[in-house]
Amino acid sequence: MKSLRNSQLYQLSLAHFREIIREPEVLFWGMIFPVLISIGLGIAFTQPSEAKFRIAITDSCPAELDTLLARYAVVETKNGASARVWTIDDRTLGRTQFRFVKTGWHQAVVSMKRGESDIIVADSAGRVHYHFDPHNSQSQLAYLKLSSLVRAPDTASDSSDRLTPMTLKGVRYIDFLIPGLLAFGMMSSILWGVSYTIIEKRSQKLLRRMIATPMRKSVFLISLMLVRTVMNFIEAAILFFFAWLIFGITVQGNVGALMALFMAGCVGFSGIAVLVSCHTAKTEVGTGWINAVQMPMMIFSGVFFSYHNFPEWSLGAIRLLPLTALADGIRSIFNEGAGWTEIATPSIALFGLGAICFTIGMKSFKWF
Repeated sequence: MKSLRNSQLYQLSLAHFREIIREPEVLFWGMIFPVLISIGLGIAFTQPSEAKFRIAITDSCPAELDTLLARYAVVETKNGASARVWTIDDRTLGRTQFRFVKTGWHQAVVSMKRGESDIIVADSAGRVHYHFDPHNSQSQLAYLKLSSLVRAPDTASDSSDRLTPMTLKGVRYIDFLIPGLLAFGMMSSILWGVSYTIIEKRSQKLLRRMIATPMRKSVFLISLMLVRTVMNFIEAAILFFFAWLIFGITVQGNVGALMALFMAGCVGFSGIAVLVSCHTAKTEVGTGWINAVQMPMMIFSGVFFSYHNFPEWSLGAIRLLPLTALADGIRSIFNEGAGWTEIATPSIALFGLGAICFTIGMKSFKWF
């Protein structure tokens, strides 16, 4: 025990750990902020939905739509402007509200450009004609809902007899989000906690002083990685506890496999962090490199939304990203009941990537 306390690795790890826990900002952004994000998004996506659409009607209102509005809509006046509001209550899909404002064509186009309207409705031989951006998902949804109402208004009031809500574990958005946040939190914590720490110490000439000590370079880097790994487990445990407490999220798969995959992710991103920071001496440049590594994976790896929304030709490259492998593996354990067999490939890949990057980074590491 005494020899362990006198070892370089123990003393360096203890010093780095004390440095972290003495910074309230680090604890907030690493532990509290991810919990707040998950709670906010979870509440937003688990509450009964209420879709609101704004429809601009040109001077000549289509006859069939005018008849329906006279029957179903109510007139509301707000800030001196009147509009007809058609509200549809659905116990399964939630409330849908259409707000129709009559205006000229030019003003309708201006309202579309400003984001004040989702669709422009015009008359075409007494029938409804729709104008909207086909690449705008909000406008697409408004068109689908409104056109179905125009075709059959009496059958769109309640879908409870045609739809069965899924209540299986793992199908909610919060079930998709939490594993992604765990993976992203690990990557972000290690890149900033290891890379930025090294770069900042180098820019402040602190690493130069360490050359005169008998400390080995590998021990210094491993101690940083070890402390961040421990912090990641603590941060992940806190996030999971609140997700379980508030949203009832559970781990359906093998917990041991989850721990192994988590460790593999820590090793993988620690190696990348060492490689990113092995030469850089300016914090501004280091921040750019860290963001260059982190931002693409945050966007493409499906942290908040599925990466399957991207074009088919890009999915092969996206699946090769380390964060994609980690997030997919954690989700499979959380939501699909995966075990050792399913996480073997991503774990080995992350371990291998971390070992290669760490070796290259340590060989080319500069103290100043």
